[in-house]
Amino acid sequence: MKEDKLYIGCSSYATPSWKTLFYPDGLPKKEWFDYYSRHFNTYEYNGTFYRFPTVQGLLSWHDKVPDDFRFSVKVPRTITHLKRLERCEDEIEEFYLVSSEGFKNKLACILWQLPPGFSYSKDRLKSVVRVMNPGFKNVVEFRHESWWREDVMAELSKNEITFCNVSYPQLPAAIRQTTSIGYIRMHGVPKLFYSEYSREDVEAVYREVKEAGFGEAYIYFNNTASTAGIINALQLRAISHQKDK
Repeated sequence: MKEDKLYIGCSSYATPSWKTLFYPDGLPKKEWFDYYSRHFNTYEYNGTFYRFPTVQGLLSWHDKVPDDFRFSVKVPRTITHLKRLERCEDEIEEFYLVSSEGFKNKLACILWQLPPGFSYSKDRLKSVVRVMNPGFKNVVEFRHESWWREDVMAELSKNEITFCNVSYPQLPAAIRQTTSIGYIRMHGVPKLFYSEYSREDVEAVYREVKEAGFGEAYIYFNNTASTAGIINALQLRAISHQKDK
């Protein structure tokens, strides 16, 4: 996998404790994302999970970043958590439309994060496949261990849906591949959103992703409630630069 097909970033950028450690002293907070986008090539935009986006809002993000920068965007919780994929076809269609018109050529993946109580069933698997527009790079993140099944992987692969690999307390961590896209979310273990990974852990993730042979891969650090996320993202970026020379 070429270095330009490996996208490394975080799931948040405005953590106050990153000041001095990453953001220079004296840099206004309104300029933090500009600074972030000069050091990383992707960002996982989670704001849409809590508030349905507008085209104009996403365009403002699109216009801030370099041409080779990519955004992944999370589906609103009203769709995934409240309605649980049922009777929300109009909202889904609108979300796809807004995401594509807002992020344009810089749109990477559409992330469907499903709730921990959303356990496997054949009907639920059918719902997952049914609601997704195959014209987009769809990624599904399960948070119930019952989904780690070979028939689920086969069905996702058949429908070109990327399985989201996670580092998450008490969920399997081995890299699984269902499409040519790799998508990895590092949430923090053992303390969710806080724990820092060792350099050896980060190197192991890099090695596993490379060995999987993805055409392109996105690795996001979501352990951003502390300094852990930016430290690990910088470590991975350094490792990728060193290994890909």
